[in-house]
Amino acid sequence: MPRELGDKVIVITGASSGIGAATAFECARAGMKVVLNARRLEQLQEVASGVRHVGSEAHLVVGDVTEPGISGRMIDAAQEQFGRLDAVFANAGYGYQRAAVDLGRDDLRRIFDVNFFAAVDLLQEAARRLIAQNRGGHLLMCSSCLAKFTLPQNSAYSATKAAQSHVCAAMRIELAPRAIYVSSVHPVTTATEFFEVSRRLSGGGTAQGSVPGHTPKWFVQSPQRVARAVVKCLRRPRPEVWTSFTVRAVAGVMTVFPSFADLILRQAQKKDRKGM
Repeated sequence: MPRELGDKVIVITGASSGIGAATAFECARAGMKVVLNARRLEQLQEVASGVRHVGSEAHLVVGDVTEPGISGRMIDAAQEQFGRLDAVFANAGYGYQRAAVDLGRDDLRRIFDVNFFAAVDLLQEAARRLIAQNRGGHLLMCSSCLAKFTLPQNSAYSATKAAQSHVCAAMRIELAPRAIYVSSVHPVTTATEFFEVSRRLSGGGTAQGSVPGHTPKWFVQSPQRVARAVVKCLRRPRPEVWTSFTVRAVAGVMTVFPSFADLILRQAQKKDRKGM
């Protein structure tokens, strides 16, 4: 039987745009109340307005996910504003394209702080509160298809996503006796501002476009598709959320046959260099 979501409460980070904003809207349409977090107040207010427009409630917690104590503040807000906590979606994150040999220690620390440590901190804090409530719950983390394989110039981002996936897998087993579900979400290339930010952080300027120009169309999805998959998982929990069977199959093949994967990726890298 699917789980009823009406009047349940979810905390979503990175909620000012992209997958986070789309998930907030989908959760609201399902009857959930949402606590929204991001650094940009104006954009968060627009998302909150959209949530209220579909008849649900929203509360904002503005701030960087790496701020000390912010996970507790978000969960406090859920419990104080709405009287309960049922789920969290650790979605905030970023990436950049840079060769592994050129990655500085500060670059690595920052991306792990945002993508990994802040996400783990939110799930840990939520798990402690859910255990205290003693009525179960659901923890979700936005990983990536690149948790299962990597691409040239993307080693740092892929490493954070692989780390997220492994933590979710361990927590899923550890928290099962408490009726707390844990799911990792594995989108493919998603048409959001993610890639514009990534290009800027990588020193590639501010070229327009929500996805890289060389990305195959079958590898690109909308944030709404990911959001619908997240809500489907909230209704019927599962270990991993994939929005492309094809990419999931490719990930499996690349894991089983790493030499074949290397060959394909080297060819792709050559084509990228010719196109530069």
